[in-house]
Amino acid sequence: MVETFLVLIGLQLLGEWLARWLHIPVPGPVLGMLLLFVGLCLRRGVPTALQHGVPAFLQHLSLLFVPAGAGVLLYAHLLNGQTVWQLALALAVGTTVTLLVSALLLAGLMRWRGEHGHD
Repeated sequence: MVETFLVLIGLQLLGEWLARWLHIPVPGPVLGMLLLFVGLCLRRGVPTALQHGVPAFLQHLSLLFVPAGAGVLLYAHLLNGQTVWQLALALAVGTTVTLLVSALLLAGLMRWRGEHGHD
């Protein structure tokens, strides 16, 4: 589990470094996640360290939202009445788009899987 943590934190830090070095407005953790995805695709499999450690992280996934919630509470004074509806709209649109893209991707993958005879 320590190896998994080190890999994930290392990729996040690398993503942070890339975002600052390249001066792009993308959060470092997003770039780190992209690097993880590219690495897994190039490797064509999941390393043993990640296979055994990730389930433990997934069991406690809700704890990872605590820092984000604390950050929202810390900056709640910046959310005046004018920006609350904009934030709510952005959350609603983002959630809707994510659900639609996920549903379309799932439907496409199921159709592709059926055409290629996979069970």
